[in-house]
Amino acid sequence: MFLGVDGGGTKTALCLVDSDGNLVAAEEAPSSYYFSAGIGSAGIGSAGIELVQRVLKQGVDAVCSRAGITPNDVTHAFFGLPGYGEASGDTAIIDAVPRSILGHERYACDNDMVCGWAGSLGAVDGVNVISGTGSMTYGEHHGRGVRVGGWGELFGDEGSAYWIAIQGLIAFAKMSDGRLPDGHLRAALSEHLDLPTDLDLVDVVLNRWNGGRSEIAALSPVVVRAANEGDAEAIRILAEAGRELADIVDVTTRRLKFDRDSVVPVSYSGGVFRSAAVLDQFRRALAERPYAFDLREPLYPPVVGAALYAAKLAGMPLTAAALTRLQASSVTPLSSL
Repeated sequence: MFLGVDGGGTKTALCLVDSDGNLVAAEEAPSSYYFSAGIGSAGIGSAGIELVQRVLKQGVDAVCSRAGITPNDVTHAFFGLPGYGEASGDTAIIDAVPRSILGHERYACDNDMVCGWAGSLGAVDGVNVISGTGSMTYGEHHGRGVRVGGWGELFGDEGSAYWIAIQGLIAFAKMSDGRLPDGHLRAALSEHLDLPTDLDLVDVVLNRWNGGRSEIAALSPVVVRAANEGDAEAIRILAEAGRELADIVDVTTRRLKFDRDSVVPVSYSGGVFRSAAVLDQFRRALAERPYAFDLREPLYPPVVGAALYAAKLAGMPLTAAALTRLQASSVTPLSSL
């Protein structure tokens, strides 16, 4: 039985998959993003450790109970955790947490980006691009993994929901000033935020939301809708988002040292790709790059990818027949992104 854990900023998803490709059990727990608990200058604090310990124990106990097994019955587990590896001094501390929960050391931890790659491509060589609140890529080739992007909203995360929303807010301000021609995007954001005047945007975003990352990122669908209704600036923003995401795929491919004549599997995960416009622009931008990319729809949700990766790490990868069975029993991939 293989345990997959896909941590996130809003929730932690867990599942158990057997060697025959049956999705035995699935469960959800609260966010396991330990930075949200606050860290000191020396790294992760007791609040962060307690958060990870509590959430993972709650989730593991629940999914094992649902499957009628104990944590000790898990053959191997993979924990994909948000923020993992982004503060190197914390890695050893986080690595030790699952041991007390499982009662054994048949597990591995890494960043949750690995779950997206393993799920979207079935844990085979290639590149996955994640565009949710933030953005990054992860890929593997001949046993070597590479991450590109994911630098955070202040100086990175291009093409993400946050980035799209910020570009939309910049366009709103310029339209209001007359620095850009007025368009549907301005009216759409004003209506969505119920702004008495345009300048009330400052009060909403900076004072009420305190520049909150999640609140701002949640405005990206408004930009997408404006693009769908023909707003030229919104269309430009989504086109640029597609190019930015294609750029990090291209860099990841080069760093993984794929041959120029290789056909490189590429897939995607994250809520931004629910937008047909973004996906289309991404596809167009990929076609302009020097590699031959094979853009594939995601095979499995990231949490299932975590279980597949656990099986791979255990030296017991699922057979083709088991993978086919798992795809039939899994939820539709994009519904859980």
